Amino acid sequence: MQNRSLISITDLTKDEILSLLRRAKEFEKNPNQNILEGRVVGSLFFEPSTRTRLSFETAVNRLGGRVIGFSDASTSSQSKGETLKDTIMMVSNYADLIVMRHPQEGAARYASEVSKVPIINAGDGSNQHPTQTMLDLYTIYQTQGTLENLTITMVGDLKYGRTVHSLLEAMHFFNPKFKFVACEELRMPDQYKKYCDKLGIEYEETTDFSEEIINQTDILYMTRVQRERFSDLMEYERVKNVYTLTASMLSGCKPNMRVLHPLPRVTEIAQDVDDTPQAYYFEQARNGLYARQAIICRALGID
Repeated sequence: MQNRSLISITDLTKDEILSLLRRAKEFEKNPNQNILEGRVVGSLFFEPSTRTRLSFETAVNRLGGRVIGFSDASTSSQSKGETLKDTIMMVSNYADLIVMRHPQEGAARYASEVSKVPIINAGDGSNQHPTQTMLDLYTIYQTQGTLENLTITMVGDLKYGRTVHSLLEAMHFFNPKFKFVACEELRMPDQYKKYCDKLGIEYEETTDFSEEIINQTDILYMTRVQRERFSDLMEYERVKNVYTLTASMLSGCKPNMRVLHPLPRVTEIAQDVDDTPQAYYFEQARNGLYARQAIICRALGID
C-alpha cells in the first residue's frame, strides 16, 4: 500500500506525471463519478489551509467517498500530547487513505513509514507540496499546450516556498529555463540550484523584478512571503513587500504568458492584474480539484 503514497514530486516518474495529467483532463470533463463509494479518506490538517483542504474534500465528495478528520490540530488529541505516530496509526484504522498537511519538514515521509494506508502529502513545512505541483503542471500544459522548453520565472519567497521547490523538481523532465527573482534573504536554497547544475538545467538569479525579465517569460510564478515561516518578525517586515506585480508591468509580455500563484496572495499581485488576460491563478486553483481526483485514484489503486 505504501508505494502508492505521494510524499514528494520525485516519487513520480515522467510517465506517471503524464498519466496523472491525462486523468486530470478526464476528471475536468466529468468530475462527478461514483467511484469512491464505500471509501473513507482521512483529512489531517495540522496547519491552516483553504484551497488544498477544500479541494481534496470536494474531490472525495464528487467521487462518492466520505471524509473524516480535522482542519485544526487543536481539536485533535495532539493538543493532549499525542504523538504524530499514534495519530497516524489511529486514523489508518478508520480510513483507506490519509491526506496530511504538517508544519514539520519530513512529517509526511515519516507518516508514510508508520501508516497502514497510503499517505498524500498536502504540504510539509517549507519542504514539498506535490499535489500543488500536479495542478501547476496541469495548468501550465493547459495554458501553453506543452510542458517542454518553457521559461519559468519564480518570484518572491523562494527560500521557504515549498510550491516552487516541488515545481522545479518536476519540470526537470521537460527542459525548462528558470529565472529566480528574490531578495538576498529569500533566495532559492543552494540544494535546488545544485540540483539544476547536476541535471544541466539553465537558470539565472536576480534581485531585479524587471519588465525585461517578464517579457522573456512563459510562466510567471508569483509567491507570497510567508509570515508563518519566519522566527524573526523584523526580518519578515523587511522583505514582505519587496515585489509587487501590477498590470502595467505586463504591457510587453508574450501573448502566451500567464501569471500563476498558489494563493493566498497578499500584496505581491495587485488587484488590477485580475482583469488582464495573463491572470490565471483562480483557474489554477480550480484545477486543483481535477488533479487531486487523479492523485486520490492513483493512491487507492483505482484505474
